[in-house]
Amino acid sequence: MATEWIQLSIFLFSIVILSPLLGAWLYQVFTSSKKLKIETIIYRICGIDSDKNMEWKEYAISLLLFNFLGFLVLFTILIFQNILPLNPGGLAGLNPFLAFNTAVSFATNTNWQAYSGEAALSYFSQFVGLTTQNFVSAATGFCVLLALSRGLSSHASAGIGNFWKDLIRGTLYVLLPLSFLLALILVSSGVIQNFSDSAVATTLEGNIQIIPMGPAASQIAIKQLGTNGGGFFGVNSAHPFENPTPISNFFQMISILLLPGACVFLYGRIIGNVRHAWVVFGVMFTVFCFGVLTVWTAESSLNPLSGTYGFWEGKETRFGILNSAIWEVSTTVASNGSVNSMHDSFSPIGGLVGMLNIQLGEVIFGGVGAGMYGMVLFIILTVFLSGIMVGRSPEYLGKKIEKKEIQMALLGILLPSTVILLFTAIAVSLPQGLSSLSNRGPHGLSEILYAFSSGAGNNGSAFAGLGVDTPFYNSILGIAMLIGRFGVILPVLAIAGSAAIKRRSEIVSEGSFSTEGGTFYILLLSVIIIVGALTFFPALTIGPILEHFLMLQGRTF
Repeated sequence: MATEWIQLSIFLFSIVILSPLLGAWLYQVFTSSKKLKIETIIYRICGIDSDKNMEWKEYAISLLLFNFLGFLVLFTILIFQNILPLNPGGLAGLNPFLAFNTAVSFATNTNWQAYSGEAALSYFSQFVGLTTQNFVSAATGFCVLLALSRGLSSHASAGIGNFWKDLIRGTLYVLLPLSFLLALILVSSGVIQNFSDSAVATTLEGNIQIIPMGPAASQIAIKQLGTNGGGFFGVNSAHPFENPTPISNFFQMISILLLPGACVFLYGRIIGNVRHAWVVFGVMFTVFCFGVLTVWTAESSLNPLSGTYGFWEGKETRFGILNSAIWEVSTTVASNGSVNSMHDSFSPIGGLVGMLNIQLGEVIFGGVGAGMYGMVLFIILTVFLSGIMVGRSPEYLGKKIEKKEIQMALLGILLPSTVILLFTAIAVSLPQGLSSLSNRGPHGLSEILYAFSSGAGNNGSAFAGLGVDTPFYNSILGIAMLIGRFGVILPVLAIAGSAAIKRRSEIVSEGSFSTEGGTFYILLLSVIIIVGALTFFPALTIGPILEHFLMLQGRTF
C-alpha cells in the first residue's frame, strides 16, 4: 500500500510541475514572431497569409471547411482501403456506416472505435488516415482556445488570430516533436513499430495463433498527447504491444494529462493572469484527485459477488488496480478515451466516476485546448451568477458579460448534455438500440448512457458490453460526436468574437469580482458540480447507483 501511495504521489507531482512549465513553452510557441523556414515554406505552398487577423466568422468557416475536408479524405481512405497500399492482410474496405462513424470520430477528436483495429484497418488506414486526424483534430483544439484567449484579452479589436497559422504551429512545433520523443520512449520500452506482416505462431496446445504487427508506437504517441485515444489494437492500451510495461504505462498516463494541463497556463499567460490559471487548475486537480481516490477505493474494496477484495475482472495484472484506476480517471477527465483496462468490468461506483467525468462537460483537464475553452464557459456562467447574487455588473477579465455571452455559454454547456440524455432515451425506446445490448437492467442502461456520454463528450471510451457496429449506432453516435464537438466550438468562437470588440477595463475597483482567490475556486467548483453533475443524477440513479445497491444484495445483470 505504501508503494502505491508513493507511485500516486509521483504521478500527481509530475502533473503539477510539468503543466505550468509546458504552458510557458506553449505561450512562446504561439506568440513568437519568429518563423522557421519550414513554416514559411508551408505558408507559401498553401497560399496562406499568416499575418491576416481573422474575425470570428472567418475563423469559424476556415475551421469548419478544414475539418470537413479531413472527414472526406478519411472516409474515402476507409471505404477504399482494399485497393490502397500497406494492406498486407488484404482487408476489405469498411461499410459506409462504419466508415462514416470512424471518420467523424477521428475528425472530432473523439476516436470512438466500433471496430477492432488489427482486424478491420490496414496499415495505410491507421498510419496515414487515422494518425493524420489525430494530429490535426488536436491542433484544432489549440486553435479554438487561442482564438478565445485573444478575444477575451484584446482591446476592442475584431480579430482573433489566424486559424491556419495556429493550426500549423500547433502541429509543427508542439504535437510533432513531442510525439516523436514519446514514440522513441515507447519503442524503447517494448511498443512495436514496424510494417511487417502478422506473425504466425503455434501455442502450447498446438493451435495456430496470428500475432498482429504494425506501426503502433507512432500512433500511440499522438493518441495520448493529442487526447485522441484511438488504439492501434482492439483492446487499446491493455494490449501488450501497445503498453507492455509499467514504465510505458506511466509515460502514457502522464502524456494524457500533459497538454490539457499546460493549456490552462497557456490561457493564463495570454490573458495576462497566471494566478487565475492556478485557480482553474486547482479546481481541475481537485476533481481529478477525488475521482482517483474514489475509484481506487471502490475497485480495492470487498467484492460481494466473489467474497474477495478487489474487482480484478478486466484489469491487467502487470498494472494492478491503482494504475487501472488512475488511467480510467485520467482518460475520462481528459477527453482521451484510451483504456488499459475494461471499464465495463469496473465496480458500479468505479464505472460511475468515469461516466460522470465525461458528463461534467470534459472540462476537468479535457481535450487539448477543448478542456480549457469548455471550462471558460463554466467560468463565464460562474461570474454571471455570482455577479447577480451580489448585485454587481458581471465582468470577466475587464469585459462585461452580457446577454450574448451568457446565451452562447449556456448553449455550449447544454447542447452535449441534451444530446446525451435525448439520444439515450431514443436508444432504450427502439428495438435497434436494444438488439445489440449484452446486459439488461441497470448495467444495460449504463452501457447505453456511457456510449452517448462518450460520443457527445468527444471522449471515445466505452462500456464494452454494447455492440455498436450497427447502422443505428454508427449513425446516431456519429451525429452525437458532431454536435458534441462543433456545438461547443461555434458558441466559443462566437463568445471570442463578441468579447474581442469590447473595450477591456484595466481598472480594478472594490466592486470588481475577483477570479483569483479561494472564493472563486469554491464558486467555480460548485457551478461545475451543480450544472454538470445534477443534470445526470436521475439517469445515474437508475443506472450505476441502482446497480451498486443490487450488487450489495448479490444480484448481477
